[in-house]
Amino acid sequence: MALPLKKKSDAAAVTVPPWHPNLRIVETLPDTKVVRTAFFVNGAAMLLALVLVLLLGVQEWKLHEVNKQIDDWQRQIDRDTKQSDEAKALYADFQSEEAKVDEVADFVASRPKLSNIILRLGQITPKKIAFDSLDFRDNGFNIRATIKGAPDPATSDASAYLKQLRVDKVLGPMLHEVDLLTLVKNQMSGRMVMEIFCMYKKGGVKKP
Repeated sequence: MALPLKKKSDAAAVTVPPWHPNLRIVETLPDTKVVRTAFFVNGAAMLLALVLVLLLGVQEWKLHEVNKQIDDWQRQIDRDTKQSDEAKALYADFQSEEAKVDEVADFVASRPKLSNIILRLGQITPKKIAFDSLDFRDNGFNIRATIKGAPDPATSDASAYLKQLRVDKVLGPMLHEVDLLTLVKNQMSGRMVMEIFCMYKKGGVKKP
């Protein structure tokens, strides 16, 4: 039995592709993209990486500038601290010296007038006591005097004079102590000679 022969048109349809694609079949359409989608994806990724690198570089630069500024401030602080410590030391020395000067000034200002003391001593000293010398010092004054009369009552006369100096309304507030240093007999005159030291009050004395 003879096989049926295929038509030429059918054979040509199988072996020869159509002269243009079938627009209804998308899968068979040629790729007409000029720039691939992957290019945009890769470009966007590279751009993002570049931006991140730039941002990181800017942050690093800012951090470097901040650290540099901090170092400058620290150097200024160290320099100023040294100067401040030196100034504090000088000020402490100044305060110490000022305190000494003030103490001396207060002491000098608080000392009673010598003329007032001499006048008051002349007013309250009994006639039987004669001054031999008055020695004024920074912390008080020394009285050297001769007690007239017999030597026997000289001790009681000296004690009475000490008490008079201590309780006197003018000299008493000035004085811290009134001490009898010596009471001896003068061999030439036969009279008793006493030496009294009157110490000023500390921390200021009331002026008469």
